[in-house]
Amino acid sequence: MNQGKIWTVVSPSIGLPLMLGSVTVIAILVHLALLNNTTWFKAYWQGGKKVAAIETTVLG
Repeated sequence: MNQGKIWTVVSPSIGLPLMLGSVTVIAILVHLALLNNTTWFKAYWQGGKKVAAIETTVLG
């Protein structure tokens, strides 16, 4: 771990929850930005538009 000395300054019981919490907040903000600024993401989460199936008959 190239940043191992950080734990001599910040306790892991404080630093790890802060780090994981900030990652969670950033992920939520990215998803909210996608929801608010695109039309395809809402459709993706809704399962897309329902399209009627086209029936085909096989002549034999």
